[in-house]
Amino acid sequence: MTQINTTNITWIEGSVVENEVHMSIVELSHAARTPQELIMSWVTEGVLSPTGSSPEDWRFGGESLRRAKTAAHLTHDLDLNVPGVALALDLLDEIATLRARLKRGD
Repeated sequence: MTQINTTNITWIEGSVVENEVHMSIVELSHAARTPQELIMSWVTEGVLSPTGSSPEDWRFGGESLRRAKTAAHLTHDLDLNVPGVALALDLLDEIATLRARLKRGD
């Protein structure tokens, strides 16, 4: 009995949706598993910067989704209040900027 070995290769192509998404506050609330009231507090504190003039018109992009998820972890895991979350995210952004500059050799 002869045994034949075959290999199937599947190519998967995709794109990062987070960069192209424009979510409402309701959608962001569900995606970040965070109450809408907390998201509104983050907007007031400058943690998130939606487009639109009122909560009903706000649209959040992929960067807001990433920040909201991080803010939710900081809130739930470390029990940080809204100003604490804003400060922590600013510091994390600064660290990322400095690391990028070090990689470039600036």
